[in-house]
Amino acid sequence: MNPIRVLSLLACLAVAAMASPTTRMHENAVSQALKPSQWLSVQELQAIPAVDELTLERLENMSLEKGAELLQQVYHLSQINHDVEPNFVPSNIQVYVPKPNGDKIVAPINEMIQRLKQKQNFGQDEVTIIVTGLPQTSETVKKATRKLVQAYMQRYNLQQQQQQAQKYNTESEEDNKRQRTSSEEDYSEQAKNANTNTGDIIVIDLGSTLTNYKRYAMLDIEKTGAKIGKWIVELTSELQLPHETIHMIGQNVGAHVAGAAANEFTRLTGHKLRRVTGLDPSNIVAKNRYTLTGLARGDAEFVDAIHTSVYGMGTPIRSGDVDFYPNGLGAGVPGAENVVEASMRATRYFAESVRPGNERSFPAVPANSLKQYKQNDGFGKRAYMGIDAAYDIEGDYILQVNPKSPFGRNAPAQKQNSYHGVHNAWESNKDF
Repeated sequence: MNPIRVLSLLACLAVAAMASPTTRMHENAVSQALKPSQWLSVQELQAIPAVDELTLERLENMSLEKGAELLQQVYHLSQINHDVEPNFVPSNIQVYVPKPNGDKIVAPINEMIQRLKQKQNFGQDEVTIIVTGLPQTSETVKKATRKLVQAYMQRYNLQQQQQQAQKYNTESEEDNKRQRTSSEEDYSEQAKNANTNTGDIIVIDLGSTLTNYKRYAMLDIEKTGAKIGKWIVELTSELQLPHETIHMIGQNVGAHVAGAAANEFTRLTGHKLRRVTGLDPSNIVAKNRYTLTGLARGDAEFVDAIHTSVYGMGTPIRSGDVDFYPNGLGAGVPGAENVVEASMRATRYFAESVRPGNERSFPAVPANSLKQYKQNDGFGKRAYMGIDAAYDIEGDYILQVNPKSPFGRNAPAQKQNSYHGVHNAWESNKDF
């Protein structure tokens, strides 16, 4: 028997002894209902790893079902007496701002505003702030984040892309005799039909501070979010950015931090940010007993969430004004081989919707389950998951997705991975 595992389990179970008699009386029924021996055998309890032993690499090497089962066991053990309080607040979060040429401005969060003051015309239009939630050491996480940044770079540099498309259309007949690639034609059509704004992207790389599962599980969402919220107040003040133009996007546990940051912004300014999007909001392991924690409606003018690993790294709990459940509630979505990949599919879906011409690739309808969705043949009041989600929709929406890219059932027929210009610059820069 591994002594570290036993000690970790005993520490989790022994917190009841430290609670006051009154508290124990109020929680006795719940504790009995959640008693591990009621739903796990001794062998299963012994097999649950200590938090120091649980890594993204381990989860990626497990099947989707096994990884989801393990995470559910770890989560439920942590919630037995609701006494696992958060104690980790990152002290030096790195921030980067991508450029169209593939470079990026990189600085600690407390230095970035001064750097942005030197950037001409920053924040004149939309500003999208992405909060990562898992370490970029995972290739799955890194790729998903890169796809999201690429999509926004393409969207926000559409004028450049349209000029390129126009160049193709106005070339001389002689030049047009050359064989144009299908991707050039596809992109030209997409660029002409797209309806986008220019803007800037800020990536707050919280995920890279969560270097092990213990940090991830013990993250103090409220304090971390408050720090970022104060930073956004300073950002809008120093750069004179309208709060109505800011859209925050959070991945996994970063979704909850984004919600807390938006809440802090409102508390300090009296104004709400335009939108917060949660990409597979995670289960919250460590919680302050008397504090409501996590992404929720009201954190911004509009809050939407995409759940792709409900019984894995994510949560089934409603998190926004509207919650999208691709293929219903499950450990993961079609094509995902492990819980990390399943969680990152929310980022991939949103990135696909951001690409010009793909804004309505993910039509969804209100439903309580995939079975109900299928019984109704997908008919009902239609909404679109992703960048084009309407701000007046509410409730739970379900849709079906493809196991491979293009993931959207309503996506254009052409390949989704063919771009030009800024995409090529970012595709060649794989280091972020």
